[in-house]
Amino acid sequence: MALGFIIGLADDAYDTKPFLKFFIQIACGAIMFTSGLRIELFDSWILNMGITIFWVVGIMNSVNMLDNMDGITTIVSLGIIISVITIIISNRDFENMHLIILVGLVGALLSFLYFNWHPSRMYMGDTGSQFLGALLSAIGIIYLWNDVYQTDQGIVSRKLTMVIMCFILPIIDTTCVVINRLSQGKSPFIGGKDHTTHSLAYLGLSDRQVAMVFCGLALFSVLQVYLIEFHLRNWDHVFTVVFLSYFLLLLSYFMYSTRRSIRNMDKKS
Repeated sequence: MALGFIIGLADDAYDTKPFLKFFIQIACGAIMFTSGLRIELFDSWILNMGITIFWVVGIMNSVNMLDNMDGITTIVSLGIIISVITIIISNRDFENMHLIILVGLVGALLSFLYFNWHPSRMYMGDTGSQFLGALLSAIGIIYLWNDVYQTDQGIVSRKLTMVIMCFILPIIDTTCVVINRLSQGKSPFIGGKDHTTHSLAYLGLSDRQVAMVFCGLALFSVLQVYLIEFHLRNWDHVFTVVFLSYFLLLLSYFMYSTRRSIRNMDKKS
């Protein structure tokens, strides 16, 4: 977490090169893996190391990329953290130190959101987004990928569904941005106004209304995690189809809307 904070601070202060930030993100993933905080999905430690580093780098970049409009990264982070808190509480693990940390973080983010709400008087920057990205990727590994409360290995489709539902907003935003920019021959690491938030703004929504839409989507993700954790412990592949259909429907809508936003920008230019 400290390493993510430091590289974010350096980037805000000195505008570091993307390669250096990418290298530090890989280092964060490698540190987590070597310290035992790793995704245990395969029998091969090489594959587990690869997916762990990919996950950490991906989430750190996703959270950073979402910081393009007032309040968005804060709202999305709150949704993910509250989802994990729901999992901990559902298992009555009230003495868990992570629960204390996450509840404190919710309080900090809510306080920050008061000043980060449009029109923003305080900005997160890479200092906050890189720290949050590292932290969210870590709790995602512990409580979603590995599910510490499962006595057996669990069903892989259930784990993947929980991960996607909890992290659905950063996953969709990053997927849309990467696909759209690569299709245009542009680098995914260069900023632009082709995010899911911008596509909603081009529909005529104000910054506050976009934030409210993301609030609704984040709360819906929390409800889905609650449903899976409390009521769908006996997993069936039908549930996987239902939840992934929702994911694909939301992804398809944002892919369409972001592409339309890009066309509108091209016409204006």
